Amino acid sequence: MAHAYLDDVKTYLHTLQDTLCQALAAEDGQGEFQEDSWQREEGGGGRSRVLENGRVFEKGGVNFSHVHGEQLPPSATAARPELAGRGYHAVGVSWVLHPHNPHVPTSHGNVRFFIAEKDGEAPVWWFGGGYDLTPFYPVWDDVVHWHETARQACEPFGETVYPRYKAWCDEYFYLKHRGETRGVGGLFFDDLNSGGFEACFAFQRAVGDSFLDAYLPIVRRRRDAEYGEHERDFQAYRRGRYVEFNLVWDRGTLFGLQSGGRTESILMSMPPMASWRYGWTPEPGSAEERLYQEFLHPRDWLGEQEALERTRGKNKGADA
Repeated sequence: MAHAYLDDVKTYLHTLQDTLCQALAAEDGQGEFQEDSWQREEGGGGRSRVLENGRVFEKGGVNFSHVHGEQLPPSATAARPELAGRGYHAVGVSWVLHPHNPHVPTSHGNVRFFIAEKDGEAPVWWFGGGYDLTPFYPVWDDVVHWHETARQACEPFGETVYPRYKAWCDEYFYLKHRGETRGVGGLFFDDLNSGGFEACFAFQRAVGDSFLDAYLPIVRRRRDAEYGEHERDFQAYRRGRYVEFNLVWDRGTLFGLQSGGRTESILMSMPPMASWRYGWTPEPGSAEERLYQEFLHPRDWLGEQEALERTRGKNKGADA
């Protein structure tokens, strides 16, 4: 039973990797994904696909992996200590896009599936994943589009799903040592196994399949915006926060390293260039300050947008 589940998920994830690579390469128009297949000595392997120095994307990666072993690593059992000592299979696709233009946000996503097994006991399985957006020069309409697409992906599964996983994303992608979110959030879910395999698998597919609809319209709006050295410097500085999160807080990075995964593929998510400045603060009234003041903390983006639209509707009615 467990391996039937695993085979179904693997088939979908292979297709998702192909779909993402084809669409992102077409959007870039210049770069191509180079595939690097690898095997893991302890069990499993994967295929890493990386695009570098494209026209739109300075670096992008879409990785598939399937690793298995005799004992789940600590990062996977921290929230579920009763699973310690079980053998496991972990399969997933993860992706990250680092554009050249600072007006195009960085974005990350992944979908994953685990099975923990023990002789004489039923296997325990669960899904996880999500996606998030990390703008440097954010535009309100882009953020609203991003979250509206995420909400639409969640709607068939219940009206509480988007608010719950949106809030979890805000909580997860939070740099505690900086007191700020990594970006403007999106969706994050983990340990999903309620409602049966088919329902959970359908939700995973809905999340994975909605990413391009959420991200590519933003890329197309911002890819030709003018920028200079000042904006690139700020982009590199904010990329430093991306690095900090991945190395200090990200559970996926920890799982990969603790499970003896392929380091080159695990750290594919890192930007090609990043920088740090001591004690830097943005100029008052600048676009950089606006990022910190208006965007790097949790907000009800869609609720605020709907309230704004109601206000506009009332004003139009009053004018008439």
